[in-house]
Amino acid sequence: MPSPYRAIFAAPGSRGFSAAGFFGRMPLSMMGIGVVTMISQLTGRYGLAGALSATLAMSAAVCGPQVSRLVDRYGQRRVLRPVTLVAVAAVAGLLICAHRGTPEWTLFVFAAGAGCVPSVGSMVRSRWAAIYRGSARDLHTAYAWESIVDEVCFIFGPIISIGLSTAWFPQAGPLIAAAFLLTGVFWLTAQRATEPVPHPASRHTRGSALRSRGLQVLVAAFVATGAVFGGVDVVTVAFAEERGQKGAASLVLAVYALGSCLAGAVFGLLHLKGDPGRRWLVGVCAMAVSMIPLQLAGNLPLLAVALFVAGLAIAPTMVTTMALVEAHVPRSRLTEGMTWTSTGLAVGVALGSATAGWVVDAAGAQAGYAVPAVAGALAAAVAFLGYRRLAGPAATGGRGQDDRHLRTDDDERVA
Repeated sequence: MPSPYRAIFAAPGSRGFSAAGFFGRMPLSMMGIGVVTMISQLTGRYGLAGALSATLAMSAAVCGPQVSRLVDRYGQRRVLRPVTLVAVAAVAGLLICAHRGTPEWTLFVFAAGAGCVPSVGSMVRSRWAAIYRGSARDLHTAYAWESIVDEVCFIFGPIISIGLSTAWFPQAGPLIAAAFLLTGVFWLTAQRATEPVPHPASRHTRGSALRSRGLQVLVAAFVATGAVFGGVDVVTVAFAEERGQKGAASLVLAVYALGSCLAGAVFGLLHLKGDPGRRWLVGVCAMAVSMIPLQLAGNLPLLAVALFVAGLAIAPTMVTTMALVEAHVPRSRLTEGMTWTSTGLAVGVALGSATAGWVVDAAGAQAGYAVPAVAGALAAAVAFLGYRRLAGPAATGGRGQDDRHLRTDDDERVA
């Protein structure tokens, strides 16, 4: 392990909570694609599969920030364990209904419940922020490390989920994803020494971390970015199936994540200066441009190469995003602020998955890659239009500030 990464793990307990976070985040890459694989195998309908995956993502988008707000107030252990048990029970209901062929509305009900999962990545990053709040360079490395962990999840998660569902039984992927979630969350919450100190209600103002104008830009751009990811996942599975190699979809998606993983590892070694908002803008635009070659890929090897190149822009952009969130959101709402970016991604994944499923059913997989291309263009447009909100000093005053510094649109108009 390169020395900057080795240095951040000198903090007591850091190895344990990062490892637990890895297991807890595996469902992020397994559940949606597992449901798509399961439903497409059982019914052959990618429209239904994409809609259920979208329901999962939308539920996570609605519930995630609320869960994280409660975590900021009451602590990770008290909130995450009961929420996780509810989500796992809903997954069980979804799998039973899919197996028995119950009416479609029952699938959507349980999919909505299964989406009530905590944002484990935000929980882990908030622990790093509590440890290294005074050291920007160490925190940059820690965020880069967690982005690498995210991408490792996306390398192995689809392989496990699609592989088990195609080789074992259709429900196997979501089932194992639920097991990972249960293991990761309970392991993480058992580690009390590194749990961030809750901020009681008396230290919170009304409203949400989303009142931050900078965070609004990040979340809006991430909605479009999530549509890129959701579209790529669904269309790639269909693309591989059209060529009689559905199981190979997991390997192709793993290559996509591998590109991001390698880029994140290098990015974490760099000590970058200058405006992080500008770096973020460049990263979003690079992700948008990288969707263009997918339209030209006529076979799986070419598609894998195109996705590897596309993946190189992901992790650096995500790392920069977390640094911007930490700068623009007060300490008492940090977990919630980080979760809002995940929420933006989840909403985008929902929209991208559903839209891509409909396009695939109507026009085939090759046409489906237009969905992530359009979504990437929208993300770049939002980034350009909102860049000024990120380019200047953070409205909150940066790290360690409290709710008194959170400025709203009304505050700025008065000023």
